[in-house]
Amino acid sequence: MPRPTLTDIANAAGVSLATVDRAMNGRGSVRARTLAHIKATANRLGYLDEDGRPVMADPPLLPVRIVFVLPQGTNAFIHELERQVTLQTPQFSAVETKVMTIAGFDPLSLAQCLDDLRGKAQGVALVALDHPVVREAVRRLIRSGTSVVTLASDILNVPHLGYIGINDAQAGRMAGYLLGRLIGPRPAAKVAFFAGSLAYRGHQEREMGFRQVLHEDFPDIEIVQFSEVHENRDKARSEMARLLRQHPDLAGVYNAGGATAGIAGALTELGRQADCVFIAHDTTDGNKALLLDGTLDAVIDQNARVEIREALNTLVHAARGLDYEMVPPRLQVVFRENLPVE
Repeated sequence: MPRPTLTDIANAAGVSLATVDRAMNGRGSVRARTLAHIKATANRLGYLDEDGRPVMADPPLLPVRIVFVLPQGTNAFIHELERQVTLQTPQFSAVETKVMTIAGFDPLSLAQCLDDLRGKAQGVALVALDHPVVREAVRRLIRSGTSVVTLASDILNVPHLGYIGINDAQAGRMAGYLLGRLIGPRPAAKVAFFAGSLAYRGHQEREMGFRQVLHEDFPDIEIVQFSEVHENRDKARSEMARLLRQHPDLAGVYNAGGATAGIAGALTELGRQADCVFIAHDTTDGNKALLLDGTLDAVIDQNARVEIREALNTLVHAARGLDYEMVPPRLQVVFRENLPVE
């Protein structure tokens, strides 16, 4: 009977190979309950001897290189994705990661970056622009033997391993529902919608869901402004200030992208932070502060830590020819009263 491997333990225990590797080699943190479960599984499979040591050494793991392609700019969520890459990479044996940044809304730059990566990485994770030149570049990259996942915003009709992010149409509907309920029964209420860029499919889907739920459940609410601010805080601030002067009775705003700090700055300057309902995305440090001071009413979170964990697990397993079932991040609404610790 062949000696069991770490992969056998992972399959039998129902956890990832990376978690088993950390548990058996004392690398990184593993919850006590999970650690006990893994050790019990290893014992049952005959991986450990009577002293709790491996019967024989495991063969070295295949080295894997993963590249994350992220947009440049001030978007705090994107910066958190990059930070999580740095934090989580050491938890994986023989895995090297690199973060590359490109102009945030330039499909040609993104396509060129992907072409340059052919033959240089076993896996690529990217925040995708759903554009023909990007789709073709991703197809070329996959044909070259590189596995691909998308982060935060998906791309359609491309045979990648999957999308790691929230359901954006559902997130937009949730934003519309929250806005409608928090505004309450106010006749002919006016609201505004802000997006980073509709070059991102995720922002398109958030707008679609937002409009749908207002049409279905809050027909008295009117969207009086649509602003595409390209994650530019100064532009978001000036657009919001102009909008508030044009519509001093504005009841609410939903920001589907970044640049939340710019919108918040205009609300504060004009003294509207307490009576204009404000819904945004992602529990960044800046947004936590805005929740605490009451400028933001709610944040729809997509958990950068989970997105990077699942991207690494999916791409590393694929590179080593192992099965892995991706666990998507959970859509969560965060208020001041349920701010997460991390």
